[in-house]
Amino acid sequence: MIPAKKFPALGSSFFPHETLLMGAGPVQQPPSVRQANTHIASHLGERMDGVVEQLKAMARYAFQTITPWVFGLSGPGSAAAEMAIGNLVHRGSRVLAISSGHFGLRMFEMAQRHKASVILFEFDGKDAFPLDRLRALLEQQDFDVVTLVHGETSSTTLNPELSSIAALCKKHRALVVVDTVCTLGTTEVLMDNWQLDVVFCGGQKGLSSIPGVSLIAFSPEAWESVVQRNFIPTQWCYDALLAKEFWHHHRYHYTAPVNGIFALHEALRLLNEETLPLRIERHRRSSQGVQKAIVKFGLTLAAPVATRLDAVVGFHLPLWLSSAALIDHLLQQHHVEISASFGSPLLRIGQMGEQCRPANVLRLVNALGESLEALGHPVDLAGAIDAASAQFGHKELLQYD
Repeated sequence: MIPAKKFPALGSSFFPHETLLMGAGPVQQPPSVRQANTHIASHLGERMDGVVEQLKAMARYAFQTITPWVFGLSGPGSAAAEMAIGNLVHRGSRVLAISSGHFGLRMFEMAQRHKASVILFEFDGKDAFPLDRLRALLEQQDFDVVTLVHGETSSTTLNPELSSIAALCKKHRALVVVDTVCTLGTTEVLMDNWQLDVVFCGGQKGLSSIPGVSLIAFSPEAWESVVQRNFIPTQWCYDALLAKEFWHHHRYHYTAPVNGIFALHEALRLLNEETLPLRIERHRRSSQGVQKAIVKFGLTLAAPVATRLDAVVGFHLPLWLSSAALIDHLLQQHHVEISASFGSPLLRIGQMGEQCRPANVLRLVNALGESLEALGHPVDLAGAIDAASAQFGHKELLQYD
């Protein structure tokens, strides 16, 4: 028998200090969400039935939809993408994957793995979306499904033409699948008004819930396609017709992520209580504060205003200054974490959920300024703090002082 070994507790060995997570996700959770995540109960029974029904109702508000076909699932936002694609796409499906970065390419790969006929439509997310090029393609070829990303966190760009793209795709009878992993709860997302067929998100970003639990909504048209499909999805766990047993008939599918459902329920309750207009405005102002501070530091923002993502702010350092050194200095000296990107020199700061609080933003700005100074890049720290503070009201600053 292999002998047991003794290991130190997780906190003392890996996390001796509380770290402020200001990267591209996951983000901090409000105390009530953390508390909800400690509850445990049977995943079956009347009490859980009530929790699930409330969760779906609150999720409809977040997605801005009246569709009944809302589900939670075990897994990150990418698992929700798997569920969307796996229930609509099979061998012989015609898929158009619109991409301006890493996560658009991920859905392209997923569709390929389902043996679909997939065309990749790439564009530079910093520029205006090429609607005319898309229109010409849709007039030449028919597609069953179109996939795209609302906020591409790898390049920190937003696609403001989402509603126009969806309208064009619907005109050509294609179902529209949209990744709103970082934009739901941070940016306007109008599932029904924009004619989106499948919308999904993860819990760990704009909702400020825990990682590993996600949400997905199918329009009635998309759900009809699921019901009428003539294939069996390759992934049993993410078969929407099986998931319906738990999420809509309160019957066993698999052991649901009970703690995660409770955390997600509380996160959605807080979103509903705050209301979407106020929440989106809070995110916009907070992100503006970070952006203005970055400019005050003499750094360059990665995306132009027209396509700049508020939820994840990208910026570039001078060529001589190491991204890795800055990330390490922030973490080691200030216990603040920001993100690198996927193989590019881009640095990313999250502005999602609880990240968008004055105390967190000002702590980030102060730490970033001191770290830049320490690494040899002189900054106007007081000016940057003033620029960030100006985006918050006096009461907000007092509340989080």
